[in-house]
Amino acid sequence: MLAGGTCAVVMIVMAGCSSGGGAATNADETTSSSSTAAPADLQPTPETGPDLPPGADDLVGRWAHFDAVAYEDDVFRSYIISTGFSDIELRDGVLWNTQRFCHADMENDQGIETSISDEATSAIIPVDTPLEVSAEDGRLRVERPATPTPIGIALEDPATDVLPTDPDDPRIIDSDGDGFPGVTAHIKISEDLEGDLYLARREIFAYDVTEQTPDRFEGSITDRSEQLIIGATDDIFLTPAQWVQHPDPARNPVIWQRVDESWDCQQLALERNDLFPPNPPIDW
Repeated sequence: MLAGGTCAVVMIVMAGCSSGGGAATNADETTSSSSTAAPADLQPTPETGPDLPPGADDLVGRWAHFDAVAYEDDVFRSYIISTGFSDIELRDGVLWNTQRFCHADMENDQGIETSISDEATSAIIPVDTPLEVSAEDGRLRVERPATPTPIGIALEDPATDVLPTDPDDPRIIDSDGDGFPGVTAHIKISEDLEGDLYLARREIFAYDVTEQTPDRFEGSITDRSEQLIIGATDDIFLTPAQWVQHPDPARNPVIWQRVDESWDCQQLALERNDLFPPNPPIDW
């Protein structure tokens, strides 16, 4: 079981990072960082921007974000729970999303402790993207398309460039600023076995949420992220594993809760338990 758990933890340490609180760094700059825009061919214009359904312009503002991604293989089950901010801005008749992250928690069914720093989590900076907004049965539905986002590696075109297989690829960078390549995840299997794993990833996730109240949307996340193991402090952590997201949307929830524009990661950490449910149990 130890070998199986070691393989599995390699894939869960960063999968689906898209919870709770954290350092008030990158996500505090959400509004000012909207210059991280999509490619020119995705830029909307008044002529091409779709008509918004009634009430959609009220979505503009800052939304606290919660998502949980369930993963599994034959021997291991896990959750990655993330929080941050989904900011919405109206540009030329189109609603755009700026997504930033604050903190991530990791849960599994074998008692293995895994963690990443808030610096690593906040280093995930997707490009701004237009939202697809529709109305169904009198409620707004918002779909955020996937925007492949590299972390721990510099890709010229993240939308099409695949991750390399060479851990010595010259494009690998230190995204969390800890002096080691890629981003660092800490793993503790037992008192006698713990260490660090260095990763590069391409985060690929999409959201689909529906209005519950004017200030709260709920739905699900789809995650197809990719990962490269760069190195580790112990070779036992270098064994790759293949994970898949649990297919049930109910086990992959997303919540957007409207908050004041002044909120940052520190405020979100203080208010997290009032806004969002506890981390979901691994009960499947």
